[in-house]
Amino acid sequence: MSAEQQIQPEHFARRSFLYRTLVKAGARFVEINGAAVAEDFGAPEVEVQTARRMGLADLSPLPRSGFKGQGTVEWLSAQGVDVPGESNRALRQSDGALALRLAPSEIMILGDLAGQGDLPAKLNQAWDSEALPPKTPRGFPLPRDETHAWFLVMGTQASAMFAKLCAVDLRPQSFPGGQVAQTSLAKMTGTILRDDKGETPAFHVLADSASADYLWGCLLDAMAEFEGGPVGLAVLRDL
Repeated sequence: MSAEQQIQPEHFARRSFLYRTLVKAGARFVEINGAAVAEDFGAPEVEVQTARRMGLADLSPLPRSGFKGQGTVEWLSAQGVDVPGESNRALRQSDGALALRLAPSEIMILGDLAGQGDLPAKLNQAWDSEALPPKTPRGFPLPRDETHAWFLVMGTQASAMFAKLCAVDLRPQSFPGGQVAQTSLAKMTGTILRDDKGETPAFHVLADSASADYLWGCLLDAMAEFEGGPVGLAVLRDL
């Protein structure tokens, strides 16, 4: 990517909560669905090996949403969403998005990592377009793209790294794919979802957007002993 082609995140309304930190770290950005996303940190080939060992990617500019309240599960099911049958589980949707059931009547929707799917936007639009008051309860939307930062931690040493920051055993025998944990992470509340990429262990991490820089720093510090580091979205295509 030439200097002329490089994306400047401050030119976009949608950008990461920690874009200044990413810029200082050498991130190169691309536009995805109207947002500036860190594509790589200058050496994408090296980052693939880093990610297999211990990598941290920022997905915060990608679409996500949430719905909560009486009637939420029924309404989402009517919209074609495959809702997990129990809390603290997640299911992948046909377009690559993920539906996380955080409570009996609370669902979080994570858009696909390529940024091409628009399930969160479709659901928000469908909810807004229905007449008020609704004929049946349908819950209410939650602006998860504003309230929660979204990271992806990946690599063979990920479980060992998390053991330094939270009390949940994230090894595959205890925490299989699709499992969700709502726990204390680096002394703050966080949500962790296991979503391996091929043979590479991977975990989505969602936490308070106001503490995005703090959590990013904690994760990088915890993975330093495993020779981990930041990686861009390009790594996920290679994995």
